[in-house]
Amino acid sequence: QVQLVESGGGLVQAGGSLRLSCAASGRTFSMYGMGWFRQAPGKEREFVSWSGASIYYADSVKGRFTISRDNAKNTVYLQMNSLKPEDTAVYYCAARYNLNYAGNYALASTYPYWGQGTQVTVSS
Repeated sequence: QVQLVESGGGLVQAGGSLRLSCAASGRTFSMYGMGWFRQAPGKEREFVSWSGASIYYADSVKGRFTISRDNAKNTVYLQMNSLKPEDTAVYYCAARYNLNYAGNYALASTYPYWGQGTQVTVSS
């Protein structure tokens, strides 16, 4: 069982930056693939980034967002730069066992563990 807690959301102006954190419980964090997803009002949850043996980004955030992880702290981060109003959403981190398996990394249903989400609002 893995419990995830996100933090770091907030209100920022367009062009600004935020860093989200996701703290995980458990002693085998280093063996989990970690994903970030987001959901805007009235829209479906969408993939943002994956950290496993490889790193992937959604095209919409590539070059602006950076995912990283600190296995000693059981934490995954999402550094978000050059934020746009369309980045406004609730951001969720998610975990699934076996970071070496990257199949369907963008599919939310493949992640059994989810945090509660953190709101990111980007004003224009």
